[in-house]
Amino acid sequence: MSQLFQFEVQTIDGEVTTLEKYKGEVLLIVNTASACGLTPQYEGLQQLYDTYGDQGLVVLGFPCNQFADQEPGTEEEIRNFCSLNYQVTFPLFAKIDVKGENAHPLYEYLVNHVPDPYRTGDIEWNFVKFLIGRDGSIIKQYSARTEPSALEEDIRQALSATG
Repeated sequence: MSQLFQFEVQTIDGEVTTLEKYKGEVLLIVNTASACGLTPQYEGLQQLYDTYGDQGLVVLGFPCNQFADQEPGTEEEIRNFCSLNYQVTFPLFAKIDVKGENAHPLYEYLVNHVPDPYRTGDIEWNFVKFLIGRDGSIIKQYSARTEPSALEEDIRQALSATG
């Protein structure tokens, strides 16, 4: 079993859980921010979730304030912003660090286990995306500027893969 499912995370509502409940799903893990030039990607992420959710895709949003203080709000403010402005229904989590000394262990794992040639070794900005197979294996890392719609073919392949 992949180590990915063992990571402890806190939901945006404060519940501590692990990613175990997503075992068998295709995951798109994204570090998000509400006051970023890339924030409109929430719309594309929600579209992916709406389109492929019934086939097993789950988008997981991890707010982060490490890049130019573009996620300064509380968890409640973040949840309300996402709901009101982008009708986000995919799971959101408590704000975390995604790089540096206080990086969440999940993000340390993701950055260090992306297969070549997709490994960058870094989270360069808000909205870096990781596509995870049903077995917990990391398929690809996508840059912050990669629009969610550009991931559709890879998502369809991951959803159709057995594993």
